[in-house]
Amino acid sequence: MSEDVWADSDTTPDAIEAALRGLLRERHAADVAIAPARVLNLIVIVDRSWKGEIANRLERVGRYHASRTILCAVEEGRDTLDAVAVMSYAESPGSELTVAHERVEIDIGPEHLARLDTIVDPVLVSDLQTMLWVPHGHHGVADILMPMLDVILLDSEDEEELGAGLERAAGCVPTVYVVDLAWLRTTPWRERLAASFDPPDRRVALEELEAITIRHKPSSRASAALLVGWLASRLRWNGERPKIELTAVEQDAPGLAGVTVSWCDGCSLSLDRDRGGLRARELGPGGEERVWKVLGASRGEGGILGEGVRQALLRDPTYGPALDAAREFCA
Repeated sequence: MSEDVWADSDTTPDAIEAALRGLLRERHAADVAIAPARVLNLIVIVDRSWKGEIANRLERVGRYHASRTILCAVEEGRDTLDAVAVMSYAESPGSELTVAHERVEIDIGPEHLARLDTIVDPVLVSDLQTMLWVPHGHHGVADILMPMLDVILLDSEDEEELGAGLERAAGCVPTVYVVDLAWLRTTPWRERLAASFDPPDRRVALEELEAITIRHKPSSRASAALLVGWLASRLRWNGERPKIELTAVEQDAPGLAGVTVSWCDGCSLSLDRDRGGLRARELGPGGEERVWKVLGASRGEGGILGEGVRQALLRDPTYGPALDAAREFCA
């Protein structure tokens, strides 16, 4: 990848926007085959001390980069704006079209948060979907930026209290589309569970569930609760439900470690993290056991964030009902 860079100290939003237009004009003049991506704006608000880590996470999202990413880093004691604008692109062979992505990093002070909309708005690409991600505090800026937002990216696992994370997500749902990383971490588990009970002769077991155990990293209770919510909403549990147990286990990766679903006659299906995918273990009514590997079941944290950016352009109708059911489960 090649980059064109502009930087300035004690600058203004209008100067940043003009610099972006200048970078685009100069690059297009040098190579008409390079065109700017025009799909999604992503606004990220972080403390200055977390800027490097968050920038690295964004670099690892693979092909799901936002068209223009605006990272605002809040630094105590700062009263001016410093900014860097970067246009990244692959050198185009011949006349083959190449897409360029833009990244803007703006160092701001706490006093700028109250008028953050006036800083961000001039730098956004107009007429695009706009997503906000606030991974570490400063949640109040969502209210300030709400008129320009279409999507909020959040992680229900960021809150120390399980209920607080789910309530924060629920508070955003009526206004914008919510993409929850805690929910996306359950995707491979939901896919495999649904596939396991998809054959017609297995669906009757869904009406005979007796117990469900979900194993999760201690900090990932939100993912576990959302999986319970998904089961409750999709299977339409009304009052009466199987025995539910959430068990914390130590593991490096955020999210779930395993799921066991049990039904009548001693039958059960267990899915557990394993190298290269999930380890499946099934017990039949006669005690017979089958064990096999489900390959490629996890995206990893880099893939989860990339999927979160991709989800800004999609709509998942199952998250809202699952969130409501998870909140009721945790009440």
